[in-house]
Amino acid sequence: MNAIKVARRFIETDPANESAKILAQLVLALESERSFELVTLYSLDYKSFELAMDILKEWRLDRYYASKSKLFDLSLQVSELEKS
Repeated sequence: MNAIKVARRFIETDPANESAKILAQLVLALESERSFELVTLYSLDYKSFELAMDILKEWRLDRYYASKSKLFDLSLQVSELEKS
């Protein structure tokens, strides 16, 4: 199961948990492209810290693929314009 799904389930299960709050803040910062104090991650227990690192890895990979698909869409549009 990927980290984003694991985090979602963890946050849904106990949203009042301090680790869940920190993970939610991390996700909000990533999605909104706002800053996030990395030192906050050190207050997580090891398992939650590892989950945060996995979220960061997946988020970066997903952004790469999202950029790639946007480039493909744009290239397809340009190709269609040339046919006109």
